[in-house]
Amino acid sequence: MYTLTNGTLTVSVLDPVADQHRFGPRYCTGGYIFQITDIQHGKLLTGPTYPESFNWFDGQGIPDGFNLSPLREQPDSEIALIIGIGLCDLQAKRVIEFCQWNVEQSSAHLHFRTAHTFHGYGCTLERTVTLHQRTVRSTTHINNTGSRPIPIRWFPHPFFPHPETDELCRFNIPVRFPDTPHYEMATSGFIARSGWPWAEGYFQALDHSANAPLMVLQKHPLLGLVAATCSYVPGFFPIWGNQYTFSWEPFFEQTIDIGQETSWSIDYDF
Repeated sequence: MYTLTNGTLTVSVLDPVADQHRFGPRYCTGGYIFQITDIQHGKLLTGPTYPESFNWFDGQGIPDGFNLSPLREQPDSEIALIIGIGLCDLQAKRVIEFCQWNVEQSSAHLHFRTAHTFHGYGCTLERTVTLHQRTVRSTTHINNTGSRPIPIRWFPHPFFPHPETDELCRFNIPVRFPDTPHYEMATSGFIARSGWPWAEGYFQALDHSANAPLMVLQKHPLLGLVAATCSYVPGFFPIWGNQYTFSWEPFFEQTIDIGQETSWSIDYDF
């Protein structure tokens, strides 16, 4: 596992080789933030099964993935390339061949670079995790080097511990969702949990018409508030939580044409 530290925070990032047993065909294997630790408050992130256990599907920390847009030779092919992971068997839910990453580390950042080719698809992928004071930035850059357009549906899945109160998060964009026994909109503008304590996981897609990049305020039991700033306007935008954790998933959705490239990032302010 790689680490970045500045005396205030320590960011633990999975090693694509040494930590390969923690990966499956869901989350990107380069730039996977596994934990962030505050020197005074301790561990700041959790997961759907943390601290009892870990599995590749549920994950932990701040994983992210391209797995919802696998690149297939034919529309019904079960063997597909998942960007940031490698060649995968979708039916068996296993990785056939992991991609190889070149990793560079400095005192303040980790840079991961890999390349994919598969039945006309081709791209280079770069992931960078940077620590500056109390801000952790995750940046992604993709260059389409193949002969076919690449559809991207990427999402971050940050897992936060539940706050002491029912208020969870609020956004700089208006959101709506139908009546549900598990989430409600508080008068403060925060989305709040209801029916607490929970015994299972609850998913809710949010309706929105955002035309500006997303900003989030997230309640945190140790820090009070955590902030996040996306460089992009979210597409599909769900929230999810269970008895251990709560998360939001603002999707980045774009088709990258042949010879084109794109980048996006998220800042997490602890």
